[in-house]
Amino acid sequence: MVSAANLANNHRKKYMQSPKYLVFGGKITTFAPENPYKPHFNRHFLMATKIRLQRHGRKNYAFYPIVIADSRAPRDGRFIERIGSYNPNTNPATVTLNFERALYWVNVGAQPTDTVRNILSQEGVLLMKHLQGGVKKGAFDEAEAQRRFDAWKAEKQAAVDAQRTSMADKRELAAKERLAEEQAKNKAKAEIVAKKKAEIAAAKAEAEAAAAAAEAPAAEEEAAAETAEAPAAE
Repeated sequence: MVSAANLANNHRKKYMQSPKYLVFGGKITTFAPENPYKPHFNRHFLMATKIRLQRHGRKNYAFYPIVIADSRAPRDGRFIERIGSYNPNTNPATVTLNFERALYWVNVGAQPTDTVRNILSQEGVLLMKHLQGGVKKGAFDEAEAQRRFDAWKAEKQAAVDAQRTSMADKRELAAKERLAEEQAKNKAKAEIVAKKKAEIAAAKAEAEAAAAAAEAPAAEEEAAAETAEAPAAE
């Protein structure tokens, strides 16, 4: 006799292989086997849905795809959908994001991790969710929501451009400082070399002068001897 647990596990394995999923309040559920258009809520199917990062790349150079996955799945294991990527190796970090899909998963209850929440906040996904909530409540219309989002996006882009300009200026200033430092080092080395050459030349001149001074008395004695020999010969 097959137990209820085995039947439930077989049922789960059969329908979890289907790529069709629905998310309700952060839970994934398959479609009901008897009705493909009706969500089938079963404790064996419910899974907490996370928006999180997977680690790819190599040592000291990792990049992170942003994926939708079951919270029980391994960090770098199976996922439902990839909605973007995060590359911290650039300065500033590079983020690519499918905005519409990210907004969809957030709206249906998928829970982002802390890092992904910061990314979604910086990309405006959480702001758009908040504005859509205001539209549903009747606080303002969709046109006003889009206007507010566009204003925020323009302000953010201006801040990013200013940061990039500042970083470029800092890099240029650092390059000039390195060039000036290198030129100063080269000048100091040239002065040291010139000083050594001058010392060598001075020592050589002094040695030559000493040799000449030593040769002078010998030459005088030789000349005196020649002078003394000349009258004797006469």
